[in-house]
Amino acid sequence: MIAISHKAKQYLLVATKVLVLAVTFGYIFYTLKNNASLDFSEFITTIISKGTIAIYSLVFFLLLASANWFFEILKWKTLVSTIEKIDFKTALKQSLASLTVSLATPNRIGEYGAKALFFETRKRKKILLLNFFSSTTQMLVTGFFGVFGVFYLLKNFNINYSITTICYFGIGVILMVAIGYYFKEKELLLKGFSITKKTKFFRNIPFQIKFKTVLFSAFRYVIFSGMFYGMLLFFGANISFFEAMPLIFAMYLLVSIVPTLFIFDVVIRSGAAVWLFSFAGVPELVVLSTVLAMWLFNFVFPAFLGSFFVLTYKPITQ
Repeated sequence: MIAISHKAKQYLLVATKVLVLAVTFGYIFYTLKNNASLDFSEFITTIISKGTIAIYSLVFFLLLASANWFFEILKWKTLVSTIEKIDFKTALKQSLASLTVSLATPNRIGEYGAKALFFETRKRKKILLLNFFSSTTQMLVTGFFGVFGVFYLLKNFNINYSITTICYFGIGVILMVAIGYYFKEKELLLKGFSITKKTKFFRNIPFQIKFKTVLFSAFRYVIFSGMFYGMLLFFGANISFFEAMPLIFAMYLLVSIVPTLFIFDVVIRSGAAVWLFSFAGVPELVVLSTVLAMWLFNFVFPAFLGSFFVLTYKPITQ
């Protein structure tokens, strides 16, 4: 085996950091430059046309986005406390840096590996599982509210669906459960952790930690759902709160269950939102502007902050 000098390792680390940031911000630039549905200059013009109210509104939305990330960071700090005590600043660094790394990966899967790198090797498998538990909890909250949104859609709008499609979906769920049961003792995805061991790990998480995780996930969901509605109004939508929220719930469920490559992420979100809000007569431009603004506030701006933590990252040697 060829030994790599310390200096060579330092150069390799710097090159990796530059590559990660280049891919991330290249993705952001590509998304803004090649958005066929909404020209970015048109988006900016729409905001400027709002006049002074735009400044106060953008500050308010920035505060909401900060609150969203505050609870995400607090959730991560709470979960990690089961294996290692970290302060809020450390949790912030890990969360924002991992966001920056994951932004240009399919379904933000890069977040798992990025967070694990902040910990000792012997703890990384558990960190991966904690991150999975955090994401699953957020998905369960999304599914809980999303079901109400879907029922609202089916009840109030003429949406074509068939019993056959529902049966196929049910069969698919049953097959997934059966496959999971069959492989429960197999080490899938994570060496040393079978499905049975993963389940045991999750069960051993203290109830208080689980409760806080669900609570913080719910807080996040309420914040970014309310933020979406506020942005719809800001961009000129004429829709009531009680009509908009079920559509927002259904939209978040839809985009959460559809796996996407990173280059299509915003496209999928835009398409789903435009389709759903068309039932309520909300103009396409308003919906597209809202989706883009949500993406900028909740992903792009935090990614810019996270880039600092990526540059200052030092590998754990233990």
